[in-house]
Amino acid sequence: MELALSPDQRLFRESAKGHLEKEYSLDRVRGMKDGEPRWSRQWWSKGADLGWAAALVPEELGGGSVSGEGVRDLSLLAEELGTGVAPGPLLPVNVVLAGLVAAQGRGPDHSAEIEALAAGESVATWAVYEPGAEWAPLEASLSATRDGDSFLLQGVKDRVQEADQADLLLVTANTPGGLAQFLVPASAPGVSVSPQWSLDLSRSFSEVRLDEVRVGGEALVGTPGEKETVERQLQIAVVIQCSEMCAALDRAFALTTQWAFDRYSFGRPLASYQALKHRIADMRTWLEACHATTQAAAAAVQEQSPQAARLVSAAKSYVGDRSLVILQDCVQLHGGIGVTWEHDLHLYLRRATLDQAHYGTPQDHRLRLADLASL
Repeated sequence: MELALSPDQRLFRESAKGHLEKEYSLDRVRGMKDGEPRWSRQWWSKGADLGWAAALVPEELGGGSVSGEGVRDLSLLAEELGTGVAPGPLLPVNVVLAGLVAAQGRGPDHSAEIEALAAGESVATWAVYEPGAEWAPLEASLSATRDGDSFLLQGVKDRVQEADQADLLLVTANTPGGLAQFLVPASAPGVSVSPQWSLDLSRSFSEVRLDEVRVGGEALVGTPGEKETVERQLQIAVVIQCSEMCAALDRAFALTTQWAFDRYSFGRPLASYQALKHRIADMRTWLEACHATTQAAAAAVQEQSPQAARLVSAAKSYVGDRSLVILQDCVQLHGGIGVTWEHDLHLYLRRATLDQAHYGTPQDHRLRLADLASL
């Protein structure tokens, strides 16, 4: 299903495409080395000027979307980043913003932080994973204990995306009142950030240790025990992921079909062989289903539908499973050239493999669907 875009949405997408291609071509992504910054703050600030961090933020807080449907606009933007396997904190910043906006009016006010993030003046990320633990966003072993008017945070988070350049960490923690989230400055005493290896060449992940980090009550996001804010953040994260994966699959599939027509074997193009036609037809069918499930999830999240949680998990389950099947087929149909460093396919395979595992695997989301259906 192809959704019609407004002139403003087309301009938004084209401006994003131009900004990405100018700074981060696939050749530059391929040349990224461990230990070097994946992106620059100046580049992200320019992206924020184009509205990359404003789609989910109300206009009174310095945000606004080009169509009035922020989630859909964010999905369009994620598709452009997926096409170019681009770096940057698009996902973590918008996930944190989704949480801060959802929690407004419940607990301390974070208007200043929201405005700074939307303007690209600061960067934030979501610290939700814990070492050795399975995906459980509504659980945390990192503790937050009351100490007068403050909280003391003790514990470790890992797989924290873009934490090496983040100014703020949105940390999930266990409190006597239930799960809570705290907005912690990355420069706070007791916070240490250590790099972790990443399969995706254009993304960085880190382990974050919090050793008796003291934060004031104003650092609390929402109120302890509420789950709605974390659920909203998860939904936004998965919509961005699935949109990225769909765009990466589009590009890989286009490269493969073109190769099948250009590459000759025994005097005939590969695309003329019936067995390969069947495989390409299957891939196209799966790809269309990936787009359909992702668009349905994005629409439900935009409308904050009661079915949003189910549709989001259905999208991640399906797209996560099919993406690697499609990409592995693309690699195989290319033959030996498909596994060379110089070819672009491995960049898309790396991104899809990481996205499949992050913020819940397909199996995690199938189990979540069973829970949501009370099975």
